[in-house]
Amino acid sequence: MGRFLLSPITRQIDGGQFSASLSIRSGHGSTTHDRVFRFTPLFASSHAAARYAMRQGLGYLRQPALPA
Repeated sequence: MGRFLLSPITRQIDGGQFSASLSIRSGHGSTTHDRVFRFTPLFASSHAAARYAMRQGLGYLRQPALPA
């Protein structure tokens, strides 16, 4: 999305459910920044976990910037 690269990360945990995380990367080379968000809900499928992570990331990026 624009200058950001969003990458959902899912992981199957004990019991067969899936956890969701999201990497938001910006910049290039030595000025690359990467934030990783981990979410608490669990999901029945990897696809559902990835969709949730992407929705959360897009919502985060659409928030208005805070004044300095």
